[in-house]
Amino acid sequence: MDVPEIEVDELEVALVAGAKLIDVREPEEYRVARVPGACLIPLGEVPERFEEILTDTRVYMICAKGGRSMAAVEFLRAAGTDAVNVSGGIEAWIKAGNTVESGD
Repeated sequence: MDVPEIEVDELEVALVAGAKLIDVREPEEYRVARVPGACLIPLGEVPERFEEILTDTRVYMICAKGGRSMAAVEFLRAAGTDAVNVSGGIEAWIKAGNTVESGD
């Protein structure tokens, strides 16, 4: 399956416009650093929490480097959801100098 991806600079623009971002990392990773406004749904919970992800607009998926979020995008697209992977994940977001949140 061809998985659509965007770079972190494109994600930043999408977030300003109100895009929905799902972080599929584990809770411990999410607490250390996350994109402001990202919603945590660990990859292993994506199938059972599918209803929380459903939206009538595009949804963006992020993880540490892009592998887990790519798997989530493949699952979501197969189910008919307009999902896009964030290339490079949170590591690329941080490297680009973007703001992160941390803590619970």
